[in-house]
Amino acid sequence: MNAPSPQEFQRQLTRRHFFSRCGMGLGGMALASMLDRSRAFGATPTLENPLAPKPPHFAPRAKNVIYLFMAGGPSQLDLFDYKPKLIDLNGQPIPASFLEGRRFAFMDTSHGTNLLGSRRKFTQHGKSGMWVSDLFPHTAKIVDDITLVKSCAATLFNHAPAKLFMNTGSGQYGRPSMGAWLNYGLGSEAQDLPGFVVLQSGPRGPRGGAVNWGSGFLPTTYQGVPFRGNGEPILNLTTPEGVSAARQRQTLDAIRDLNLSHAMETGDPEINTRIASYEMAARMQTSAPELIDLSKENADTMRLYGVEKDTPSFGRNCLLARRLIERGVRFVQLYHTNWDSHGGPGENLQGDFEKVCREVDQGQAALVQDLKQRGLLKDTLVVWGGEFGRTPMGENRDTTGRNHHIDAFTMWFAGGGTKAGYVLGETDELGFNPVADRAHIHDIHATLLHLVGLEHTKLTYRFQGRDFRLTDVHGELIKKMLA
Repeated sequence: MNAPSPQEFQRQLTRRHFFSRCGMGLGGMALASMLDRSRAFGATPTLENPLAPKPPHFAPRAKNVIYLFMAGGPSQLDLFDYKPKLIDLNGQPIPASFLEGRRFAFMDTSHGTNLLGSRRKFTQHGKSGMWVSDLFPHTAKIVDDITLVKSCAATLFNHAPAKLFMNTGSGQYGRPSMGAWLNYGLGSEAQDLPGFVVLQSGPRGPRGGAVNWGSGFLPTTYQGVPFRGNGEPILNLTTPEGVSAARQRQTLDAIRDLNLSHAMETGDPEINTRIASYEMAARMQTSAPELIDLSKENADTMRLYGVEKDTPSFGRNCLLARRLIERGVRFVQLYHTNWDSHGGPGENLQGDFEKVCREVDQGQAALVQDLKQRGLLKDTLVVWGGEFGRTPMGENRDTTGRNHHIDAFTMWFAGGGTKAGYVLGETDELGFNPVADRAHIHDIHATLLHLVGLEHTKLTYRFQGRDFRLTDVHGELIKKMLA
């Protein structure tokens, strides 16, 4: 009798291990039948794909989301929210009534603070006449394609918890991020890439790190997968030298068989995630390098985004985001730092703020323009914003800066069923509080889910005896921003 091959020997071990622990029974028979039937037809045995596309609650406006996250809190008063009165009152104390009962990250309100008018030049642009400062000349060209929301409001005023709140709807660790919720609710059309991809640029990563794109209590298959913009897209993805494709396939088959047997015993859905992760990693050995290879992009496209060959940048990540949604990835999130403009070394509103604006301006405008000319903008929702905004008052530092501000800040949205060339909300003459159409983060989340065809009160997951959702027990649809 011929000795079995290493692959067949491993399969026999898998079955013996399983049957010795739980007996033949119905479970064992079901597993054996599943393994044999899939192999009889030449298929690789697997469980249900957790990222398989799922039907939405209702017809969606958008199929994919690209979220441009400006980590650190960009100053809306120096970019979009033009306040002539604030400029006139520059240097004067803000009325005490504005500060009563308020908390700030780095200000002692008991001693009063002085107003800081913007030094930037604001002009109106497009048919919509939106005000945009001279810091965003490229973004000014796309104002007729965006909804500008000037009355956004947050809850938490320190960076890490505020980022967590913007991404998960809670300042507590352990909650799923937006991208995870979307992939849980809708699955992904991508066959060889994750359903949720994260791209980063700037001098460092965002405060809070991976929890901002984590899956929380959802299965880990829904979490964001960080990609690098050049070189090896994902570290340790390349097959080691000396390992053939056949040997790798044998190893994956053996691991899958062991995981399948354990899944049948325990019913643990996380094992299915583990199986899917191994298979996805194998497929990404081809798809990920192809994704970041921009050699087939024409020269006009590269110039549009301001991309230089093999040079990492926010513009390059914007181009990769377009390529990702073309391949069916459900949620792409770009993080760019550092927008923390307190004043002081590296954080002032003069040279430092100008630099970070230049880093993103061309790329974000190019993304909207490129999606539009390719017919992709109608099915893709682009979101821009940070975790909060900046105060109308300056900070007492060596150079000019502003403190964290959660009561009023600006975000913009493009495509995916939002109104084009539309301004929603208004703030008072100092830019301190919303005076019309306040849009809290929970409302923004509810609206984002609505645009992709999900009712935010119905997208739930039971954990520890409670049905959780992205919007917690809050959230109202912002109907005015819908096309």
